Amino acid sequence: MITRKRPVAGVCALLAALTAGLVAFPAGASAGEPAGRDAPKVNLVLDVSGSMRAKDIDGQSRMAAAKQAFNEVLDATPEEVRLGIRTLGADYAGDDRKEGCKDTAQLYPVGPLDRTEAKTAVATLVPTGWTPIGPALLKAADDLEGGDGSKRIVLISDGEDTCAPLDPCEVAREIAAQGIGLTIDTLGLVPDAELSRQLSCIAEATGGTYTSVEHQDELTDRVNELVDRAAEPVVTPVATRGGDTCAKAPTLKSGLYTDREEFGQQRWYRVELLAGQELRASVSVAADRAVRPDYGVLLRAVTVHGREIVRGEAAGNGRTDVLSTGLRHPKPERDDDDSDKPAAEVVCLAVTNSFSADSGVKTTPGLPLELTVDVVDGPDGAGDVASFGLGRGWWLLGALVLTGFVAGLLWGWLSRWRFAVWRTN
Repeated sequence: MITRKRPVAGVCALLAALTAGLVAFPAGASAGEPAGRDAPKVNLVLDVSGSMRAKDIDGQSRMAAAKQAFNEVLDATPEEVRLGIRTLGADYAGDDRKEGCKDTAQLYPVGPLDRTEAKTAVATLVPTGWTPIGPALLKAADDLEGGDGSKRIVLISDGEDTCAPLDPCEVAREIAAQGIGLTIDTLGLVPDAELSRQLSCIAEATGGTYTSVEHQDELTDRVNELVDRAAEPVVTPVATRGGDTCAKAPTLKSGLYTDREEFGQQRWYRVELLAGQELRASVSVAADRAVRPDYGVLLRAVTVHGREIVRGEAAGNGRTDVLSTGLRHPKPERDDDDSDKPAAEVVCLAVTNSFSADSGVKTTPGLPLELTVDVVDGPDGAGDVASFGLGRGWWLLGALVLTGFVAGLLWGWLSRWRFAVWRTN
């Protein structure tokens, strides 16, 4: 019996070694990648206005449900997340609207989390005053200043802002226009159409999400999900400002960029290519406010002399708030007169939109634009075309096929050997 088990153990050891080698392959390939970014930051903004006294969430008050949810979220917050808590409407109980609209405070500063201290602070909250969502969002953004890690505000409220004309939706657009990569997610504790409209608008302005919750466990689960999402590695877009012409446009390298484009405006960007490189670019323009149906987005690659090389375009009819399109410009050839040196080429990218604002809708700031630029080495010939874009994955696939072949041979040999031994016995 012992003799029969030895080949099995040998095969398992070989397969384990092969598997370990395959697993180690990607790890070694990525060893030269840059180190991680700063710690992610999350600011929980809680409505503590008088309406939070209402007892309509699982038989308890909205405030009690929020406190319980916060306690569970604090217990589950990942160690790497820098978390803070800001309140609105927690301190001023009077009738002076001016004072009520200043009522926002940092309950727990954004930083390393002391769970006991944060829970103690949350336990002191009592539903009190107004609902200054706009002012609270401005302060919450300030709380998250510094660092290049992801930044997220999670707003929980049971009512609309009571401090107009400082429209919280406009505040969110201003925050998005700063290009600091801050996302605002909103949660509504009341199934109200106007509240839903306002909180949806706030979230959409920054690429966030809106969720309506009616139970305490739903609130806990959703906030936990958003805090965990902040800890996930993300690419933070770089804020840029396109030019009115190609000559005045910024020169971009491979990366993700954000900008703002006015209604019907054209923005220009420049990309430099060497011989053997090709350009891939894509753009998304979002309608973060009410627009008229039938609109489009056009992305063109143009030479510095104005000749169009290639274009990508997309059209919408009011059913989607984001339009995206892309293009690919093949590698430039070498200059025949100077074949020893790489021929450089400047490509101008022009982004044009045909959105138009609905009646009475503000046109500033411009619509959020996200541009992806990828400069890559182009395929050198027919032999490269099949594997183009696969990179290390192509080698991994080959290694997997080889491993399967070797494992099959070994398993067949082992089966025949065991059968021969069984016949002998």
